[in-house]
Amino acid sequence: MMGLMKISDIADQVERELVSREEIDRKIAETAKQISHDYAGRDLLLVGVLKGAASTLVALADALSIDVEIDYVKLSSYGAGTESSGTVTVRNDLSCDVRGRNVLVVEDIVDTGRTLAWFCKELDRRGAASVETFALFDKPARRTIDFHPKYQGILIPDVFAVGFGLDYAEKYRNLDSVAVLKPSVYSKETNA
Repeated sequence: MMGLMKISDIADQVERELVSREEIDRKIAETAKQISHDYAGRDLLLVGVLKGAASTLVALADALSIDVEIDYVKLSSYGAGTESSGTVTVRNDLSCDVRGRNVLVVEDIVDTGRTLAWFCKELDRRGAASVETFALFDKPARRTIDFHPKYQGILIPDVFAVGFGLDYAEKYRNLDSVAVLKPSVYSKETNA
């Protein structure tokens, strides 16, 4: 694909490729097929959690064989650092009412599970008919609560991963695959 940042463009900042673009595309196609089957004949609202899920949501929506509505929410528990604060903040809310709707929350990654679990409870509180989740990447070693996305993504180890929506300080989201960020890149800020 033309125009996307490649690992070779930032080779001095990453240790290695963790997930190839081909693996990402394969997982999205496989998941889209299952979602299309599960929601055939049903109304479905895809909710992307910004900013990280933007790439995943677009790729997933393009791969679905059913009609969907799309909305976005911006939640935060990280700020500009590398560790979750544990407190979820809604920075930009949904533009539509979820009452009576089948909602599929699309996330770039689930690690502790707290943000996604909190948001699912919030959607239930708002009256959604059903709430399910898809996270393209899953880091179960970081889980602090018992939470598992219905549509499980690619399992990754407990490393600082960037690319395809995953960021560090708002950078690297446009990397076409997922790579392990060198600690020297993010430790500069934490040691300053």
